[in-house]
Amino acid sequence: MMTLTYRNILTSVEDQIGIVTLNRPAVLNALSHELMGELVAALEEFDRDDNVRVIILTGSERAFAAGADIKEMSDESTISMLNKNQFATWDRVRMVKKPIIAAVSGFALGGGCELVMTCDIIIASETAQFGQPEINIGVIPGAGGTQRLTRVVGKHKAMEIILTGRSITAHEAHALGLVNKVVPVELFLDEAKTMAKEIAKKSPVAVKLAKEAILKSFDGSLCDGLEVERKNFYMLFSSEDQKEGMRAFLEKRQATFTGR
Repeated sequence: MMTLTYRNILTSVEDQIGIVTLNRPAVLNALSHELMGELVAALEEFDRDDNVRVIILTGSERAFAAGADIKEMSDESTISMLNKNQFATWDRVRMVKKPIIAAVSGFALGGGCELVMTCDIIIASETAQFGQPEINIGVIPGAGGTQRLTRVVGKHKAMEIILTGRSITAHEAHALGLVNKVVPVELFLDEAKTMAKEIAKKSPVAVKLAKEAILKSFDGSLCDGLEVERKNFYMLFSSEDQKEGMRAFLEKRQATFTGR
């Protein structure tokens, strides 16, 4: 794997887990264009790396990301925003094939909340706060907040969160189905690693195809989603992992998956 140099994030690999840490502490990890470019580059690098099976995306204990970098946007016009096409970068996050676990502590607001929602599993510390406060500065969520939040929490709760701009606690987010698990602040990253290690033991090709099929359920009709699920199910019978997994089950032993 080629090692890239970053200014706004940190990366590491641990037990087949690629870890990306947002690292702009002075501005609570505000999501600048430069940071998002580096983030996508790191995610895509881990996606290509056969030694990485699961990715964790995290920030600091104080903030996952407090939002977009408002300084970069305050003087923009409609045409300049269209020409900049900043959300094309966000689309690339959605295209990462390996599962991404968000380990969230502190603020996950605006773009930070939207970035969390692009991930596949969300582990939150008890101090985590989620919200879409864009309405307070005269705009609305633009990186998927109106769509992803509504799909998870429903129309009425999404209306409340987005139109009032208020934050919700980690426990509220858990009750709404927005996060998978809430843990003490000192454990949020460890808990994400524990889940990542569990997933990393599975067949990498099956994990990728399962993720693709699940995400398809958000994109179209039930029939479209079932078609993708069925295709991916059948495709797995061409993999060595499927043969190993079923053989190990019949032989009552632990399977060893290679991703082939």
